[in-house]
Amino acid sequence: MAFADQTLPFATKGYAWLPDLRRRNHGRPIPMRFGGQHAVAVSGPDAARFFYDEDELERHDALPAPVVDTLFGKGVHTLDDQAHAARKALFVALLMHQDGIDTLAALTGKIFDEAADGWRGGKPVSLFDGTAKVLADAVSRWTGVPENAFDLDALTADLLAMVDGFATRGPRHVRARVARVRLERRFAEIIEAVRRQEPTDTPLSRIAHHREDGHLLDARTAAVELINIIRPTTAVTWFVAFAGHALDRWPGTRARLRAGDDEYTLAFVHELRRFYPFAPFLGARARHDLTFQHTSIPAGALVLLDIYGQHHDQRVWPDPYDFRPERFLGRRVGAFELIPQGGGDPRSGHRCPGEKITVAVLGTLVQRLAKLDYYLPPQNTAIDLSRVPARVRSGPRIVLS
Repeated sequence: MAFADQTLPFATKGYAWLPDLRRRNHGRPIPMRFGGQHAVAVSGPDAARFFYDEDELERHDALPAPVVDTLFGKGVHTLDDQAHAARKALFVALLMHQDGIDTLAALTGKIFDEAADGWRGGKPVSLFDGTAKVLADAVSRWTGVPENAFDLDALTADLLAMVDGFATRGPRHVRARVARVRLERRFAEIIEAVRRQEPTDTPLSRIAHHREDGHLLDARTAAVELINIIRPTTAVTWFVAFAGHALDRWPGTRARLRAGDDEYTLAFVHELRRFYPFAPFLGARARHDLTFQHTSIPAGALVLLDIYGQHHDQRVWPDPYDFRPERFLGRRVGAFELIPQGGGDPRSGHRCPGEKITVAVLGTLVQRLAKLDYYLPPQNTAIDLSRVPARVRSGPRIVLS
């Protein structure tokens, strides 16, 4: 059964779109048209394993132009094969070194503590907005961006806009495009200035002086790759806001976080990334004629991996609509089961190499949030699943004692 073009239903239903289609198709792959193109939607660990087989699927022209022009830019996310491997090696070196991860997490915690001190005894504060500024500040310092290079409020607003507008054609998308152009131009200027200095070990300097085939990246591409560290780190604010939502709905989770239980904190972070909505699906393109689970996928067709649906599939996660961090205690998570930042090996494939940074920074902030004495004044904490990326409607807003 082939479904009609699904672009409008996705825009209307958001995260519920693919799971609803899969239920109607009894969990099988779903042939359809999406964005006017032939597409097949798949879900589940076997589908994720298939999706990340680089002999079968490629990415360089699979991402829609609106997503490239807002969220990702023309960098590592649009590369395949040897070009991808060469660029990916740079990110692995920068983002997967434990000392660097620990340094960024500690710096983020310090800046969050300072910000929280300023929130005490005042008016309600948006946890989303406040955390975003903390994260933008921390990751900018960590990468080596000069302190006077940006107004922090303006930088934070542009970084959030790029994430917030990637999946809509409305005003949010326009703001995202404007923000990307502005930041790419400014970071390219910074890259050029850094190239006139002696190399250092900061991520900024290493990207600025990175060579492929003996040549420096052009300044705009280097700027894109620098943003590809700063933007996703700032986007962790979505999950900190979700953590505030979770602590309000399931207050019994707070005690072990307050006590600094690192094993439980990691489980809580994984459950946040599984339970709450962020990326609805990912796309790749068939290199040649393929078959997956008895479904034909012609060469050039889009393959859509349903992330939200997989994270709420009872065959993978028992009681998937229950928020239970305990499900991750004493459990080894398969490389193709929990996939909020992709599946497979981040060192060699297309899984995000910054995932460990996300987990470490989020864990640091979740513990600190749980230890704060605050309450939520009356507000609307609903999460609209038709909006991509979804957000807690009110922030949430918190008042610190």
